[in-house]
Amino acid sequence: MTIYDLTSAKISQLPESLVQEVNDFIDFLLLKYHSELPQLTESDFSDYLKNLEAYEEKLAQGEIQW
Repeated sequence: MTIYDLTSAKISQLPESLVQEVNDFIDFLLLKYHSELPQLTESDFSDYLKNLEAYEEKLAQGEIQW
């Protein structure tokens, strides 16, 4: 049995009013989780692009092997 199954089984034993509280808490956790994820910006990709171009150049010059 997975943690999802165990949690669902426990929730199914709760009265409706407590299920609403659990649902609200889940919403809170999801909001918290999504706000803590790093937000990618265009500037995050500029270093990646520079590194990729340098790598491709080294490949083309035979300095490194694929």
